[in-house]
Amino acid sequence: MPVPCSARLSSYACSPHRHRNSSHLAFSIPPSDAVDHVNPLIGNGGDSPNGSGGMIPSTAPPFAMTRWVAQTRENYVSVTPYNYTDTRIHGFQGTHQPAIWMGESGQVVIAPGAGAVRTNFEDRGMTFSHDNEVTSASYYSVEMDAIEGGRILAEQSATSRVGHLRFTFIGTGTPYVLVEATRASVLGSSDPNNVTYPEGAILINPTGKEICGKNPERQDFIIEPVSTPARKWSGYFCVRFDEPFSSWGVAQNGTLSEESTSGGGILLSGYARFSRSLRQVTARVGVSFISIEQARRNLGIEIPDDQSLEDTARATRTAWAEKLDRIKIQGATKDQKQVFYTGFFHTLQYPYEQDEYGTYYSGYDDAVHEGISYTGYSNWDIYRAEWAWLILFAPERVPGMVQSMLQDYQEGGWLPMWKNIVETNIMIATHADSLIAEAALKDVTGFNLETAWEAVRKDATHPPVNDTTTVYDDREESVDYEVRAGLSSVYEERGWVAANIHSEAGSRTLDYSYDDYAVSVLAKALDKPAESAFFLNRSLTNPFTIFNTATGFMEARNSSGEWAGQQVGWTEGDMWAYTFDVVQDIPGLIQRRGGNKSFVEFLDEHFDGGHNDHTNEPSHHIPYLYSLAGAASKSQTRIRQIAAENYNATVNGLSGNEDCGQMSAWYLFSALGFYPVNPVSGEYVVGSPFFDSVTLNFPPSPFSNTMRGTSLHISAPDAPSQPYVRSLHINGVPVTVPLITHADVSHGGVFKFVMSGVPEKWGSETTIGSK
Repeated sequence: MPVPCSARLSSYACSPHRHRNSSHLAFSIPPSDAVDHVNPLIGNGGDSPNGSGGMIPSTAPPFAMTRWVAQTRENYVSVTPYNYTDTRIHGFQGTHQPAIWMGESGQVVIAPGAGAVRTNFEDRGMTFSHDNEVTSASYYSVEMDAIEGGRILAEQSATSRVGHLRFTFIGTGTPYVLVEATRASVLGSSDPNNVTYPEGAILINPTGKEICGKNPERQDFIIEPVSTPARKWSGYFCVRFDEPFSSWGVAQNGTLSEESTSGGGILLSGYARFSRSLRQVTARVGVSFISIEQARRNLGIEIPDDQSLEDTARATRTAWAEKLDRIKIQGATKDQKQVFYTGFFHTLQYPYEQDEYGTYYSGYDDAVHEGISYTGYSNWDIYRAEWAWLILFAPERVPGMVQSMLQDYQEGGWLPMWKNIVETNIMIATHADSLIAEAALKDVTGFNLETAWEAVRKDATHPPVNDTTTVYDDREESVDYEVRAGLSSVYEERGWVAANIHSEAGSRTLDYSYDDYAVSVLAKALDKPAESAFFLNRSLTNPFTIFNTATGFMEARNSSGEWAGQQVGWTEGDMWAYTFDVVQDIPGLIQRRGGNKSFVEFLDEHFDGGHNDHTNEPSHHIPYLYSLAGAASKSQTRIRQIAAENYNATVNGLSGNEDCGQMSAWYLFSALGFYPVNPVSGEYVVGSPFFDSVTLNFPPSPFSNTMRGTSLHISAPDAPSQPYVRSLHINGVPVTVPLITHADVSHGGVFKFVMSGVPEKWGSETTIGSK
């Protein structure tokens, strides 16, 4: 039966909300209302992998290389290491899985136990209750029932490259800690029995109280480009304990080799037993993508021997508070604050750090280099709004993130599409073009612009190998870099990607056209007028080569020019979502749909007919299109409905995959009252602010002339109950159309909204203004 809270040997206070936030003083410093409203469990639930946010209650600072989480499952593509419905914990995992539909890479698992050493995943699971669990951005703890009796309290925090764990043994047998190096690795998502067996290594130093090793598991290797093998890659680790070992050994495939200090191969672990009378042991786990030596070096730099778990948690909480406290909200409910600040928390996790104090491993040429590096680039998702959010709230990171992509280009030949250690060819198009162009447009510096131009121009002009014969299907194996598959068949010549040659041809046509627009923006910024004009023309012409005037919808075409069928050729969407996917030329789309009034009716048909699918990114901009057709009040209605239906403060609080922050970035921008429909336009479309008042204190920018952050105050009294905009003034100047610029936002000042409970004429001349 559960032990009364007062009887537990726990370092957190007894609180009825302890599954939400630690209330113990040591883990609540510095004070931060924003961090206190982070609920890391939001988005972990759902009825299926696609119906889940795919998030985990991990602890780590912003953009951390390794995130630490209680392990309730063995993760693989479509499965995360923690699921709220589970009742057993099998260890604590340093994970590098950046999204639910991506594979794990080089993880390490630390599993406490007592009595007989149990190495098998199923055998070592200990029951727990969420009532005895603390989740926060910087600290996690859980009390588990030890298998042979007694209880084990596990606590964790982390820095970017080091996990910090503490285990308290309460009435148990002989304590031990297992360090798992390798396991059976699931390939793909369709069959969990389709596995390989990575061969790792374990090294035990009883005198130094260390267990170190390596794990070469990288589940996405089956879909990496064939010219990028990354053969030397491994995840390395070094675990240092604060208590002496009473005995130790190596376990392989369930067989224990007592007193062994080294081992190699499959299904491999090391373990250390401690004194029967031991009540508590701390483990610090350095992680590296370079070597065991570097993992040990990372450990010493980030969590030295004299640093307590409380110190680590305080530093990590401070890092989160520095970011999250930059936004102050008035007029939000507790649940709304949890949704908002948890969303903010989600947006500052990826891309994540891959460099280690001036050096990094590159899988593109299988070598170690000097410089800054990031991985976990979900470019097809994050170019929409997440990247714009990072430019505003993590400007110190953006130059390095761009430079990292340029290094990938220099080392592997192409900019990343979906980089998970190396390229994976997941999703479509070359949206790194958009990230780089948006950064340049918004005056981000700190990377080589000429190299950037060379890289994006290559994306736009060089097809992949075997372009006329390889389908480049989703997650197709044994192919090279996908990049713009179909560029030479027949996009360059006739304007569309051929559906009888390539998968997802309709979506590719529209995405390539948008990326062409991004290339034109970068060319213009670099004073290359001829190139800018060429790609601009292609970006405005090619989308409409697949607009079927007979139906009024976008439709993929075959190489002959014949229509391929309305259900053919779409990526995570359909003809409804993609007909609206010409963000670089909405006026052109409106004209082809018969003008503003007809376009508004078409949007009504889209929403009222149940075609809008906010769980996937192609629909994210669509509610804002009303505003671009003179029906801003309808945008305001739809935005509020979408927010209410797709976001809440429960474990099921995200209707679709978070996708490295994009799902939350939509909510965050929408809550502020504007959204980047065309990210490389330098403009935002005004929507409907959610709260009475929001103050944004932007961080100092490394590419700012002053290096000082600016402050923006958004005033919208009664916005929670009155969703419609009657008027907007920016620094006292009236705004008459629902468009604002990036400079309006980033330069700071005051946005003053006057809100209303009924639709207003402002920005709605097509609907209300004409009546």
